[in-house]
Amino acid sequence: MGPKKVSDSSKVKRKVVRTTIELKKEIIAKYDRGVRVSDLAIEYGMAKSTISTILKHKEAIKSADVAKGVKVLTKQRSQTIEEVEKLLLIWINEKQLAGDSISEAMICEKAKMLHADLLKDTPGKSAESDSFKASRGWFHKFKKRSGIHGVVRHGEAASSNKVAADNFVTEFQEYVEAEGFVPQQVFSCDETGLFWKKMPKRTYITQEEKSLPGHKPMKDRLTLLLCGNASGDFKLKPLLVYHSENPRVFKKNNVMKNKLNVMWRANSKAWVTRQFFIEWIHEVFAPSVKKYLWEKQLPLRALLVMDKAPAHPPGWEAELAEEYSFITVRFLPPYTTPVLQPMGQQVISNFKELYTKALFQRCFEVTSETNLTLREFWKEHFNILTCLRLIDKAWGEVSSRTMQSAWKKLWPECPAERDSQDFEDEPMSVVEDIVTLGKAMGLEVDGEDVEDLVEDHSTELTTGELQDLQREQRQMAAEELSSEEGREDVPTSLIKGMLGKWGEMQNFIEKYHPDREVASRAINLFNDNAMFHFRQVLKRRQKQSLDRFLVRQRPSEPEASSSGAKRRKRKNPRRTAP
Repeated sequence: MGPKKVSDSSKVKRKVVRTTIELKKEIIAKYDRGVRVSDLAIEYGMAKSTISTILKHKEAIKSADVAKGVKVLTKQRSQTIEEVEKLLLIWINEKQLAGDSISEAMICEKAKMLHADLLKDTPGKSAESDSFKASRGWFHKFKKRSGIHGVVRHGEAASSNKVAADNFVTEFQEYVEAEGFVPQQVFSCDETGLFWKKMPKRTYITQEEKSLPGHKPMKDRLTLLLCGNASGDFKLKPLLVYHSENPRVFKKNNVMKNKLNVMWRANSKAWVTRQFFIEWIHEVFAPSVKKYLWEKQLPLRALLVMDKAPAHPPGWEAELAEEYSFITVRFLPPYTTPVLQPMGQQVISNFKELYTKALFQRCFEVTSETNLTLREFWKEHFNILTCLRLIDKAWGEVSSRTMQSAWKKLWPECPAERDSQDFEDEPMSVVEDIVTLGKAMGLEVDGEDVEDLVEDHSTELTTGELQDLQREQRQMAAEELSSEEGREDVPTSLIKGMLGKWGEMQNFIEKYHPDREVASRAINLFNDNAMFHFRQVLKRRQKQSLDRFLVRQRPSEPEASSSGAKRRKRKNPRRTAP
């Protein structure tokens, strides 16, 4: 009688690990640049046969235009849905950078809107309109593929926000009273997007711009960080982030950026970064507040209320120079920003209305006092330098009444001083002023158009704007890739050595430099712009090494396998050899 067969259930099955299309494209790109199959197998912890299979289908993989996280090429997913998911990821990123909470319901609704918009622009695909429902099943697969996080689960957002907001209001009131803060000492700041060269949708200026070849509305976008106190009598110089460090008009007019009415910073996406925020705190907020409190003969203490965002995460206050230790920071609870953030309670929207009014006033003055037509001024003379003057005018006109009323939800008992001049009967509303100016210039505009324009300035980007941003990001990624291709790979040992030396240099500067503020700013600048890249390279290589180690361990798990036995037989003689 032969030996009993070992049941298949006792064998350890090897888990199938699928590689994303994104990673496959990366492997193919390196192979095309001359990296050998054996080296790719070591780097990515894969068998050489797996790498060869990927390269066998490289043409199909290279031509695939799929969303992040997709692992298998299939004909069941339409190109429209692929595009929806890619635009959706950009939208989610924009919302999270702005500190806004997003829920499953919001993402599904935005996905349906994107799908409908894309189908409108794609003739012959109307049959798809009923096939995509943005169901909960789709959402969970999309979430798993893309790795998004920080999403409020379906149905829990409103209730959790309300409870958290109510609790924080009570805690905040008790904290302020216990610490003895007065309204002049309590500040709030928040970021907002501004399309500085944008007219209401129905005006002929907007219609003409849309029809121009190469028109990029995202290039007319900037980000502002606005800040003021609860008494409403002190508004700080804004931080402005633009996509260009030195616009042409700056060079033409010999503009000194340190003399501008804003703190000017730039990056390719026009986003506020942690580095920019810390610089604004050190160069604008701290010294300005210190001077203001001294002039008001108030104790040198300040409370800054803000939300948690990538640009100002919890813990950033530890980087404050010692002389600015008088600043205390309190963060709003997650998902309560729309309800409690003072700058979001009409301050930012009022500023945008006043900006639009200032813009219309400037257009009216030019067309009335010069020979320029509105079309000529808009296309040839309205530039970012003009925009800065309008921003300064609008921010200056945000009234102390508006600033004070913004704190009602967070600090209902705020004992703000009332300025009698600020509480006289309101003149014609800002929106009515804009409509009157628009009609005087022959523009088709009404109150609803203006309200829509103010809403359009927010980070809620349209499908077309998301597509513009996607194109720009692809272009930037391609430029970064091409610039890196010609560079020699840095050995891991050299990176570790230089990081160690940089740590020593950092300690030396912090210990012996006479100006701690200057030293801290310089260290952070170099850390964020230079050393961060090499830390990321090291982190990526360490992860790849760990993945390779885990892959090597897997074959030894099924001890009953014959291949494992053969492997052990080959290894035993080596261990016993003298």
